Amino acid sequence: MIYTLTLNPAVDLELTSPALQFNEVNRATASRKDCGGKGLNVSRMLMNLGCVSTAMGFTGGKSGEWIASQMDALGVAVDFTEIAGETRTNVVLVSDEEGSHIKVNDPGPAISQAELESLLAKIESKAGPGDWWVLAGSLPPGLGKDVYARLTGIIQERGSHVLLDTSGEALALAAKARPSLVKPNLEEAHELLGNRDLSAADCIRQIGELGPSKVVISLGKDGVAFSSEDGAQRIASPTITEKNPTGAGDSLVAGLVFSLSRGDSLAEAVRFGAACGAATASLPGTDLGTMEQIEQLLNTNP
Repeated sequence: MIYTLTLNPAVDLELTSPALQFNEVNRATASRKDCGGKGLNVSRMLMNLGCVSTAMGFTGGKSGEWIASQMDALGVAVDFTEIAGETRTNVVLVSDEEGSHIKVNDPGPAISQAELESLLAKIESKAGPGDWWVLAGSLPPGLGKDVYARLTGIIQERGSHVLLDTSGEALALAAKARPSLVKPNLEEAHELLGNRDLSAADCIRQIGELGPSKVVISLGKDGVAFSSEDGAQRIASPTITEKNPTGAGDSLVAGLVFSLSRGDSLAEAVRFGAACGAATASLPGTDLGTMEQIEQLLNTNP
């Protein structure tokens, strides 16, 4: 079984206007709402791969109800922990004429100790041998930076595997809990190690020394680097015409956990994950890649 955990989900509201002007009324010509949050995106992509997962995390208020209903409509199983606060809304203002955008992220509702303990109890009851858990995204107010480290310990003590996709101090602390795999991008890896001059191979070696069993670093258009017995390796991303890279990193994570959960090697999982990310990046808006697109990319990019 695969579980995804999003501690700080959001409703993503996108408003499109011909131009963006400060100190003026900007009138939207189009709008759309989407479920936001890395773990939710992973579950959505897993659905496209024909893989069952359960999306977990904190939700509250009408926004939380909307997220739950949207995920249910997509056929994704959910088991959210209800909180007193209202799930956040992130706003993106897009200019059609200028080709630019402004994104403003809400920090999210504060999580109480009782709400955290409720989630922990739920996780403890579900985690079992051989399961995979994707812990992804930012932390809401009220949670300590060590929460991913704590979760990793609880989950892996029960024989499950943890794939961690976060950044900053939360990543640094959780890496020491020896998760099965961590997946920062290169910028996040540089931030973690405090050195922006390091190569991807150097980052993989140094992050591996912190504790995680495996390290994968996404490099955008330059492909994906990953740890191996012979040191760091890199594969190129499949050739595509990029339309919107939003969600490509989460699609990569979905491909990784899907492939690893069926017993593939890390090299095989990285190749499959890279195709998932490329498929999503080749699509407009917030669409995610399909298995048909992914298989075509794998066949044309051996």
